[in-house]
Amino acid sequence: MRMKHPLHPSLYQVNARLWLGDVARGLGRPATLDDVPDADLDRLAALGFDWVYLLGAWRTGPAGRAVSRSREDWRRGFAEDLPDLADADIVGSPFAVQSYDVHEDFGGDAALARLRTRLRSRGLRLMLDFVPNHTAIDHPWVTGHPDYYVAGTEDDLAREPDNYLRVRAGGRSVVLAYGRDPYFPGWPDTLQLNYRHPALRAAMAGELARVAARCDGVRCDMAMLVLPDVFARTWGDRSAPRDGPAPVDEPFWPGAIAEARATNPGFRLMAEAYWDLEWALQQQGFDWTYDKRLYDRLRGLDAGAVRGHLTADAEYQRKSARFLENHDEPRAAATFAPEVHPAAATLTYLVPGLRFVHDGQLEGRRSRTSIHIGRRRDESVDPMIQCVYEKLLKCLARPEVRDGRWRLLECRPAWDGNPSWDRFLAFLWDAEGSRLLVAVNYGPTRGQCYVALPPEGLRGGAFRLEDLLGDEAHDREGDDLAARGLYLDVPAWGHHAFAVARLGGGAS
Repeated sequence: MRMKHPLHPSLYQVNARLWLGDVARGLGRPATLDDVPDADLDRLAALGFDWVYLLGAWRTGPAGRAVSRSREDWRRGFAEDLPDLADADIVGSPFAVQSYDVHEDFGGDAALARLRTRLRSRGLRLMLDFVPNHTAIDHPWVTGHPDYYVAGTEDDLAREPDNYLRVRAGGRSVVLAYGRDPYFPGWPDTLQLNYRHPALRAAMAGELARVAARCDGVRCDMAMLVLPDVFARTWGDRSAPRDGPAPVDEPFWPGAIAEARATNPGFRLMAEAYWDLEWALQQQGFDWTYDKRLYDRLRGLDAGAVRGHLTADAEYQRKSARFLENHDEPRAAATFAPEVHPAAATLTYLVPGLRFVHDGQLEGRRSRTSIHIGRRRDESVDPMIQCVYEKLLKCLARPEVRDGRWRLLECRPAWDGNPSWDRFLAFLWDAEGSRLLVAVNYGPTRGQCYVALPPEGLRGGAFRLEDLLGDEAHDREGDDLAARGLYLDVPAWGHHAFAVARLGGGAS
């Protein structure tokens, strides 16, 4: 059983409803978490993953589902994802959480506990969702504790009907704000929690601790929205608690994370984070934060921007969650051209951090499925993409890539007047004499460069460089590698991961 925390783990995200829907079709009946085949779990363990992120396990209610079914603009998007869409396929957003109890459709809390035991027996940890910013519009707090939410006025409702909702609470009519971020209209299946209210903060910290007792980690949806300065910019004076407690403007996360770890000392947290707030969240206790910047720069085909991004502080990089797709982003196979996709994947997953892989990505799925719907279209496997990821996952299983030292290497011109070196990115992993040298020409034309290598361990020996992502192997003299570096002549979007071994044995 593999339960040690590597420095650079791998995570597999799967949507609970879509996973169980696939299982149900095979069984010919509704499926719960108890019906997830052992073979599915065995496969994830064999591929080398450390975490399974089960999206959407919590209870959602009929109100959120009704909103999802009633919005014609949303339905048009759902129909693009699933051309034969039916009302029954629209199950509502898993982020409109009614309670942090496992959905009855999935077998409840007991079935989740059994799944967690099955995962742990294979060395896999379980990650679930935590949604700090808002609740479902039919959450019990709406009627029991309306003061936990950001309140509005009748004028707010009249002026911004897309951001406010009139509800009945405690025998009276109140106006509450939809959950939102400051750049978009409100999410009409949710209501906005008020993080300046001390009782709400205590209640949400308690919810996080309760979640921590049932899993090994959480992915915190839009975690930056509850940072005091972001919350203040979004809500201003509307967030001052009414009729009572003095507002609180201290950070929420440090205390809440400490309380969760008092329940479960090994508890880990990943923040969905944007707007250059990743470092702030890492400083407040998050183990990993989304690295959308790397994704955007890879998507922009900008090798220089990627290189600059990888010069960041080593601890920041170790705590970055690297992805090429997730439930919010389009499918990688539909976004990156076939010749670019392997190069982008190599740069995403062979740098430090948490390696975040989305269900269907390894098979080359191209159709994105909205989180509001519970069925996805059938797609065939893309064997070329599947082969790329099989090789990459074998690299990720290597000890130096999981726990070793990573260094970004300098790339130099191969000769005067040849600018193609500037599209290369190269880096080295090493641990206990085992080395992996990664080099990518992230550009649309063939290029040449010299990669400057650290000289330790090279002089006086000869080395074989075997490409684990292709079929090349080269023998090189260590003195020449130390003096001039490794010469590369690589086609457009070419990518290599060279295992470096001393010829005749011995450490490299």
